[in-house]
Amino acid sequence: MGNGRTIQLVDVSLRDAPQCLWATRMTTAMMADLAPRLDRAGFAAIDLVGGAVFDVCVRYLREDPWERMRILSGWIKQTPLIVMTRGQSLFTFEFFPDDIVELTAERIFANGMRYHTPYDALNDMRNMRVPVRAAKKVGLYTAGGVVYTVSPVHTDDYYARKTRELAALGVDAVYLKDPSGLLTPERVKTLIPAIKAACGELPLQLHSHCLTGLAPYTACRAVELGVDVVHTATSTLANGASHPSTEWFTRNIRRNGFEVPVDLAMVEEVAERLRYIARREDKPLGDIVEYDAFHYEHQMPGGMISNLKSQLTPLGIGDRLPEVLEEAARVRCDLGYPIIVSPFAQFVMTQAVLNVMGKERYATVPDEVKKYVLGYYGEIAGPIDPNLFDRITKGAEPTTARPGDLLEPGIPKIRRERGPFSSDDDLLLAAFYPDREYQALKAAGPIETRYPLASTPLATLLKEVALRRDIRSFHFIQRPRALA
Repeated sequence: MGNGRTIQLVDVSLRDAPQCLWATRMTTAMMADLAPRLDRAGFAAIDLVGGAVFDVCVRYLREDPWERMRILSGWIKQTPLIVMTRGQSLFTFEFFPDDIVELTAERIFANGMRYHTPYDALNDMRNMRVPVRAAKKVGLYTAGGVVYTVSPVHTDDYYARKTRELAALGVDAVYLKDPSGLLTPERVKTLIPAIKAACGELPLQLHSHCLTGLAPYTACRAVELGVDVVHTATSTLANGASHPSTEWFTRNIRRNGFEVPVDLAMVEEVAERLRYIARREDKPLGDIVEYDAFHYEHQMPGGMISNLKSQLTPLGIGDRLPEVLEEAARVRCDLGYPIIVSPFAQFVMTQAVLNVMGKERYATVPDEVKKYVLGYYGEIAGPIDPNLFDRITKGAEPTTARPGDLLEPGIPKIRRERGPFSSDDDLLLAAFYPDREYQALKAAGPIETRYPLASTPLATLLKEVALRRDIRSFHFIQRPRALA
């Protein structure tokens, strides 16, 4: 069936998989024993840093994400490392001036990364112009994302048009990003050929999550229809809100006649070590989820739903979560079908909560929702009822300008207000984060790279003991062998 065609894999075990299953709490030290094995496994690229990783590194782990890039590029020497950005928003939810975007591309390359996967959350390819141009200028391989969703306006023709617009920017590849796991085997029959035709000679990648349980099978069908590269996770951190399993996906498509240049023995060594880390850190393993038809209505990622429930419970309305999700589906329709990916997933959910808790719908509207409706984030895919538009905007004039054109250069301002800086990396950290977070990160010092994991159980035990400051000494007893 595959006629011997070669399918490449991108590994997401160090970035998107722990982001989905471990709330992004994988430290650099946890990667030390995994990285060389992933490097030798034969992946086309390894996903390392994205918006949530950058943010969690700064705010919670107190690990400088630029330093993480440098450390991992020393551990992984054969395989290009990926940095994912949210287009003109980079690693955050706000838009940045063009000069900040350009400097970020320079520093990504300078810190050892060689692969860039930008996307725009509204598929407004005007927001991809500067990120793609800057990445290509410094020498980054650039796979641009087209974000998938389900709505009456997100048709095959829509995706073919957006793919052509992206290809015209000069990207090296296109990837279909399915953040909510909405793709079905039925939809790929028409969608993948349409996008593949629009790609021309560019490779087509698939990045899909397993939130509906369909992604592993859908990915197998997608490669039969022309997808060249699939993003997968080591089995320990696959499935659930994460991605298809590298091991199972590889076995399945090899059986169908495709070549996959990945060493599964090496991947299984990574899986074994991830199981140890998960037990030690009390982290969950990936698990196959049940199919949920309601997910296609609200489209909210699983992690966001669990977080929302924990936030609603102290307010005494935890039992109204289904009502909030129903309202989120209505809000999305009202607002022209924004794609449920950051930051618009957060915007839609916030508006839904306010509508459910308020006396009437849209009595309170956050500034971010107002800016979205006015076009300050980019092109809106579907129509918005004129009466609702007037209620939200209160007479403010909409804009059709490229969002980046509305922003003054950012580097002179950040130097003036927060400088001087010892490096451009620090300047960018200050541009992304307030002084409190910036200072706390700088005070944390270098990243710890030791982790009690080694090649044998005995060596791992010794490493664990060495890290325990409460243990001053220990003795080893060799038990006599039992008599035959």
